[in-house]
Amino acid sequence: MASATPPDAPAPPAFTPREITLTMSGLIIAMLLAMLDNMIVAPALPTIVGDLGGLNHLAWVTTGYLLASTAATPLWGKLGDLYGRRITFLSAIGIFLLASVLAGLAQDMAQLIAFRALQGLGAGGLMVGVLAVIAEIVPPRERGKYQGMMMAVMPVAMIGGPLVGGFITDHLTWRWAFYVNLPLGLVTLVVCWYTLARLPRGAAATGATRPRIDWTGAALLTTWITALVLITSWGGAEYAWGSPQILGLAALTVAAFAAFVLVERRAAEPVMPLSVFRSANFTLAGALALVVGFVMFGGVTFLPQYQQFVQGSSATNSGLLLMPMMIAAMVMSLAGGQFISRTGRYRALPIAGTAMLVLALALFATIDTGTSRTVTAGYMVLLGLGMGCLMQTTTLIAQNSAPARDIGAATGAVTFLRNMGGSLGVSLLGALYTSHVTREAGELGGDVTQMTPELLKSLPERAREIFQEAVTGGVITTFWWAGAVAAAGFVLAWFIRQVPLRGYDEPAPRKSRTSGEAMAENSSK
Repeated sequence: MASATPPDAPAPPAFTPREITLTMSGLIIAMLLAMLDNMIVAPALPTIVGDLGGLNHLAWVTTGYLLASTAATPLWGKLGDLYGRRITFLSAIGIFLLASVLAGLAQDMAQLIAFRALQGLGAGGLMVGVLAVIAEIVPPRERGKYQGMMMAVMPVAMIGGPLVGGFITDHLTWRWAFYVNLPLGLVTLVVCWYTLARLPRGAAATGATRPRIDWTGAALLTTWITALVLITSWGGAEYAWGSPQILGLAALTVAAFAAFVLVERRAAEPVMPLSVFRSANFTLAGALALVVGFVMFGGVTFLPQYQQFVQGSSATNSGLLLMPMMIAAMVMSLAGGQFISRTGRYRALPIAGTAMLVLALALFATIDTGTSRTVTAGYMVLLGLGMGCLMQTTTLIAQNSAPARDIGAATGAVTFLRNMGGSLGVSLLGALYTSHVTREAGELGGDVTQMTPELLKSLPERAREIFQEAVTGGVITTFWWAGAVAAAGFVLAWFIRQVPLRGYDEPAPRKSRTSGEAMAENSSK
């Protein structure tokens, strides 16, 4: 492993409650911007695919976004540590807005995927920046309620996003699903320009140290995660699992990952400090973040397919039908944040959250073409409660396990793992979904990958039934796989230790002790 962890950086200046509230206003708008985009685009995907062509590229509209944000989050976190949160955060907003304009101008699926990837690059900076700023101005013991407030933005985005996206798709054009980011983004730029001015500049920005950006580590990170996602996307669909293409990507994944680990062990300022993984709690929190990303992005991406093609919902209504899940997530996130802040305890939340995810996904795997919207709404409530237990808690545990000088990189690492779970979830589940639909609906003839809800209505009754059964079977397949991943997360959650949440005057643990020592210490407390 790397050498011993350096001493923590000096604690950031204390923020008054008023200053925290003012700063939070800018962060909430920025988080809303990052989360709103994917939610607005989701209801428009069937129409986008029908217009630009290719169901086989459906997953990549989302995967390209998630993949770029996944690879970028550790780098954004480290840049924030070096140059300060404000300049990196504003840069991320600018990149995001530029990419939104370009995505709205896309003329084919390849352009759209490329510009969505650029959007993801900016979104990665938004997401890790918000969490890192909160970590810098609020001590862990009080952070639960503020992160709970921040995670409450997610339901607002996920309820309002699909509603806006559906309205745009039904009444305007899908291109406005990207252009709508501009007014909110400009407001975000102005607000954050002023509210983040209170934050200190990084050591590299002030000239106190010479910046040593780990570009090699960032390039290797991007290489192995991209190769891994390509394997899950193409394996068994574009190429056979034993084909030279898939085997070559597997070799590239292993080689790039091994090189990445070697580089990070030796880098002066690693983009992802391996020392943070010495903490068992940090590693477990990262693994659970990966599980949440896999389940959340997979479910949100493919539920509208079932709602529009099988249940007959419009794009607008399919967005509204996600409300039970999002409201449940909001309520649980706020309640969990208050619980953590008042008691300082959090271990029960990951266990309960993963248990609810497993149960909800198992129930979703029992749907058929006749399942009512009321029944699926009940399943979505349970799924939302599980996500609400996990979203903020995994980040809090990870931040509490890292030294203050690496808080940005540690936040980037756990956000990276959550986004990697989303990237793998969408690509793997997308490949399974597409394979099932094309196989089961193949007897219809023609190119079923270009099917849209409107076109489906014009087909003969038997043809509609065949396609709807294929879509239902594809969605069930995705939920079974997501349930298996959630079950693994449930097992991991039991190994999380209850470590006291510290204030700024209390340093993070330097090195993991043996399990016996840790258990003895926790018992005494």
